[in-house]
Amino acid sequence: MGSAELVAAVRRGDVEAVHELLDGGEDPNARDPADGVPLLCVAVAAYDEPVAEELIRAGADALRSPDGAPGGDPGLPGGDSALTRAVDGGCSWMAARLLPELVRLDADARADLLARARYWAEADIETELRRRTGLAGPVERGTVRVESWSSEHERHSLGGQTVWDGHLGVLTMLEERFRIRTSFDELLARALTRPDREHNVWSDSVVLLAGRRDEETWAAAQALSAHPDRLRRLFAADVLRCLVIGFGSLFARPSAEVDKPAPAVFLPWALEEPDPEVLALVLSGLSEEGDSDGNGEIIEPVGLSYAGHPDPRVRLEVPDTLRPEAACARVQREKLDVLYALARDADPRVRERAVHWLAHCPAEAPGVTDVLAGLLDDELRDTRVHAAYGLAQRDDPRCVAAERGLRPLDADGWPDSGLVRAIWRYEENHPEVSEPRLSGPSVSGPRASEPELSESDPSE
Repeated sequence: MGSAELVAAVRRGDVEAVHELLDGGEDPNARDPADGVPLLCVAVAAYDEPVAEELIRAGADALRSPDGAPGGDPGLPGGDSALTRAVDGGCSWMAARLLPELVRLDADARADLLARARYWAEADIETELRRRTGLAGPVERGTVRVESWSSEHERHSLGGQTVWDGHLGVLTMLEERFRIRTSFDELLARALTRPDREHNVWSDSVVLLAGRRDEETWAAAQALSAHPDRLRRLFAADVLRCLVIGFGSLFARPSAEVDKPAPAVFLPWALEEPDPEVLALVLSGLSEEGDSDGNGEIIEPVGLSYAGHPDPRVRLEVPDTLRPEAACARVQREKLDVLYALARDADPRVRERAVHWLAHCPAEAPGVTDVLAGLLDDELRDTRVHAAYGLAQRDDPRCVAAERGLRPLDADGWPDSGLVRAIWRYEENHPEVSEPRLSGPSVSGPRASEPELSESDPSE
């Protein structure tokens, strides 16, 4: 059995304590003395990916049988182990974390895991929970969001057991890991069972296809761009956008390659797409790809034409279709008027995107400091940070009080890091407002009076 300290740390999800205890010699295959459940199974049941990763790192065996400890289902293909419990749990990223090197899984073991995932994908989750628990009471349901993966699942709980509804995503992940090429149409069909871009089953299909980065995938997605069903167009736009921005390259095979002129697909599509959600994705893909002539002459008119669109999801994408002018230039009046209007938009996300553009544009923009100052009390903290950053970059003294009102700042995190450096430069130029500091960030480049284009939001 595990030490009381390690068991308690796993139960409460204290990954730092788990790390220290395991490095200190605690057994990663230890069990919870209360019921004999291996601690890795405890982490799996709690959907605690960081703790599960620590246990795996220290040598926990995801294939070891819990020897009848409660919570498993040895009657299904594959028997009972932490890995099969992760498959049962319906969360693809948890199952992926526990999946060992393929050399440890023979053909029968792989077939069993695939059969188990298919069983759950075809089953009614509530019926299965009643079978496993022997209880007839109502199943508690709710939505759970995993911020680290920007995805959602539906959670089903009964009698102390919880199952998420991502088994099709688990099946998709297993097929990819086992080098089984699932067809585009099958992955589309799976995504359509959860017609929500936030759901993990949808995103698993999109990411897998984007990771292929091949002609077949591109052609299949492009063929859906004119489909009468909006959900199929949405799926196509999602896949094509991920192909364009290279998101799928994180998961791509080394031999995968695709190089397509995205404006040829996205530009005519953007002019005709009637659905706001699809249109927003198309505009996002268009802006990510860039412009064939590099001057915004193709993309910007399309973006500007949607500045007054009634759906905020579409307006949100407009700033990214506009190219920032160089420091020696002046922002065109039409573009500036649109950005100022978006910076005062009723939707806070639209305001944040517009203010980010204005704050990071190095060109001359008459009236921009007053627009930025007007957003220093915005409801979104990121908007306030962008506004303070833009003021500091343009040597406006209002940045000082704005920065102090935003403290504490994360000097290494986005978007705070840019503001920290901008204020440091401002105080170097204006020592009368500076505060005593033990040390400061490493600053190089132009002074605050010389606006520069900082690093972009890594999530964009």
